[in-house]
Amino acid sequence: MVPADPVRFATAARRLGAEARRRGLAVPGFRSPPRLPGALRSIHRRPDGSVFVAVRVHGRSVEAVVTDMVDGVMAANRPGPGQADAAAAVEHRAALLEAVLGEEEASAA
Repeated sequence: MVPADPVRFATAARRLGAEARRRGLAVPGFRSPPRLPGALRSIHRRPDGSVFVAVRVHGRSVEAVVTDMVDGVMAANRPGPGQADAAAAVEHRAALLEAVLGEEEASAA
């Protein structure tokens, strides 16, 4: 287990943002830690439509933190009613994980 730290968190955020933009997905803002005591991840949606994902980094593995970040990107891009495309969501999630963790670690996450 590789421990997460602020530098790895920032690097993951940049890589996720680049891959999400390349795929035409909205990129949420990332911050750490969540304001909710004890939360590992929280998502905040603002009235203007922007989304922020907060993830706890301290005491967690890089894989766990990145998985939470990817889940945040997916939540920020949730399909509206009648737009469910599960196959595309699975493909996006796998590509986002691979962009940060690499192929081997992404398949394990």
